[in-house]
Amino acid sequence: MIQLENLSKKYEEVTVLEVASLSISKGEHFGLVGNNGAGKTTLFSLLLDLIRPSSGKVSINKIEVAISEAWKKDTAAFIDDAFLIDYLTPEEYFAFVAQLRKVSTTELDVFLAQFEEFFNGEVLAQKKYIRDFSKGNQKKVGLAAAFIGKPEVVILDEPFANLDPSSQIRLKKFLTNDQNTDCTLLISSHDLNHVTDVCDRIVLLEKGSIIKDTPKSPETLKELEAYFSAQ
Repeated sequence: MIQLENLSKKYEEVTVLEVASLSISKGEHFGLVGNNGAGKTTLFSLLLDLIRPSSGKVSINKIEVAISEAWKKDTAAFIDDAFLIDYLTPEEYFAFVAQLRKVSTTELDVFLAQFEEFFNGEVLAQKKYIRDFSKGNQKKVGLAAAFIGKPEVVILDEPFANLDPSSQIRLKKFLTNDQNTDCTLLISSHDLNHVTDVCDRIVLLEKGSIIKDTPKSPETLKELEAYFSAQ
């Protein structure tokens, strides 16, 4: 599904990411953890062709992302609020994304209905622009929009940040429900508990290099806590 080969990113003489090889299988829930500056956002930006690698390549569905845009029809992401169109209302933004992904108005309404608890009465029918919402509610808009049209790949950078505890729990419930089992989900998070709850494979990134890549087990959280406690 996703393949990284001899991937590196340098700024002048400083290497911020260097990954010899990484494969992510279809339907895998992949968690990326690491301290600030580890290279998590750089890695996701390379996956989405937001920045170009200094060497190597990224492929999604055997399509090299820097050469063709064909992979985009099956891939969605929410990295930060730059992905939003903040002068639209949430309803207008959802309709715009649905049109891009060929989702009908009726299908969109059914899709959004499942977010009723997550939105908590604070997102829809508020008669205001996205830019006027709190950071947490802007995050809710971006996260919901990422799943419109059932993309095969969804990439989320720090999805739990700025959400209150109730919303974090509801988001985890959505990400792990049955309808998302076929979705290849990539998540980065500073919250070890959340990422181990949602993901079935954890990769630890440090100073741009992968130092641990393991399937989730009952011991994973303790191992990660021990690693970061020693830093």
